[in-house]
Amino acid sequence: MSGPILNTGLAQSPPFMAESSETERNREPKAPQDRIEESPAFRQGGLKIGLTGGLGSGKSTVAARFASHGIDIVDTDAIARELAAPGGAAIPALRAVFGESAIAADGGLDRARMRALAFADRDARARLEGILHPLIGAESLRRSSAARSPYVIIDVPLLVETGHWRKRCDRVCVVDCPLELQISRVVGRDGHSRNEIEAILAAQASREARLAVADDVIDNSGTLDDLLTRVDALHARYLALAAVIPSASRAT
Repeated sequence: MSGPILNTGLAQSPPFMAESSETERNREPKAPQDRIEESPAFRQGGLKIGLTGGLGSGKSTVAARFASHGIDIVDTDAIARELAAPGGAAIPALRAVFGESAIAADGGLDRARMRALAFADRDARARLEGILHPLIGAESLRRSSAARSPYVIIDVPLLVETGHWRKRCDRVCVVDCPLELQISRVVGRDGHSRNEIEAILAAQASREARLAVADDVIDNSGTLDDLLTRVDALHARYLALAAVIPSASRAT
């Protein structure tokens, strides 16, 4: 199983689609102010965007583009790795629940062993998530509340699978592309076979499930330039949405 298994993450109207510039000019905004006023940003910190997408969707490229605009990124997968690294906050609980066999020689989580166990044993996966998810959530909240950019991107590979993330974000942005394109992008990239990739994808939320919760969709079925243009358009939109949030609710 790939790294995201260790991770863990409103639509009220059809999602905003980051498409061609001509399409965007003809599309009406779908973010009424009362939608924002009821959001977590009005309770703590600034505008929080949950970013997700399946394996091979291009989510990491999208996150990097937002970061290039000076936007703070809270990477929940990176937080999970930190928690399970040697000396990480999750190690004592992981050792207590899974035993010394789950701990590598360097004192961190034996990630390969745990991926295999979690993939094969649903109960083991639930115990693993029960340890990591609360810690990831607390650290993500701390980092997002401390963000200084106009809005913050919370990168959550399993946002749909772990539904509580939808309640912690003001909007959900899905990076989308056809399933076959996802597979073709990943084959050989990480040493996985097509069968292994298909098994990983089958364990993730379906494309349809991700799109069903999306407020905003970034189509990544074209070129890299197409993708970056779409991210830039959505960045401008998020800046506009962030501007309606009272400054008193933002991190200081």
